[in-house]
Amino acid sequence: MTSFFASFCRNKGGLIGLVVLAAVCLMALVAGMVFPGSPWDIANGPFMPPLSEDAPLGTDMLGRDIASGIAYGARVTLLLAGVSTAVSILFGISMGAAAGFYGGKVDQAVVGFIELFQTIPSFFLAVVLVAILTPSMGTVIFAIAVVSWPPLARLVRAEFMSLKNREFVQAAVLSGQSNLRIILTQILPNSLSPVIVSGSLMIASAILLESALSFLGLGDPNSMTWGYIIGASRTVLRDAWWMSVFPGVAILVTVLALNLIGEALNDALNPKLARKRST
Repeated sequence: MTSFFASFCRNKGGLIGLVVLAAVCLMALVAGMVFPGSPWDIANGPFMPPLSEDAPLGTDMLGRDIASGIAYGARVTLLLAGVSTAVSILFGISMGAAAGFYGGKVDQAVVGFIELFQTIPSFFLAVVLVAILTPSMGTVIFAIAVVSWPPLARLVRAEFMSLKNREFVQAAVLSGQSNLRIILTQILPNSLSPVIVSGSLMIASAILLESALSFLGLGDPNSMTWGYIIGASRTVLRDAWWMSVFPGVAILVTVLALNLIGEALNDALNPKLARKRST
């Protein structure tokens, strides 16, 4: 762990991304203290520009505070992205582990199931699922998880196929350990490095996908999100640019921070690859 943290800290981009992500999470946590009211409440006059009185980032067409919407939107956006990524990781690991460990007909069935989902563009599949199930936080999480797990399942399957014939796994088999115990205690811990890196990137993709759904009006209508703010302001983009720019910057900065963290994790968990890049 010491070498991992030392390697991660040597990556300046990863540290910057970690600081930015921590700032976004802090903003989400203290949103209720900084902005005591609801983000749906009318705070001032409509279309007030940035740096106005009681509206540092301006107001929207109804007089709602953009800064309050961004702060509260960070809560919903991060929650949706985190939960949907956790669900897709659990399902993807389960499917990939079963396919890679057992092989044969199980592998064929899982690969066929994965290819079934990958034949449909992920964004359109998410739109269809949310539209059919009616927009809500639960359906958005479900839709993002459904379109996110197949690439991770393929990655885990490849890792299990390369590890299941190693000596330490064969020793566990000869010692009489059950298949489930071998998967959980022998193979899975040794295949977590690419899963961790992929997970950080999946959160960034989930944020973009959730923002796109909210932009189209397919997010939870009772939750303030960054995508909703941008979607609500698209008709007044020329007259009130700040309504789109500031939540767009929030999405850009958060996704960029997660990508930087993912790259730093990849270098820290794969030191040989990092040395090749440096040379």
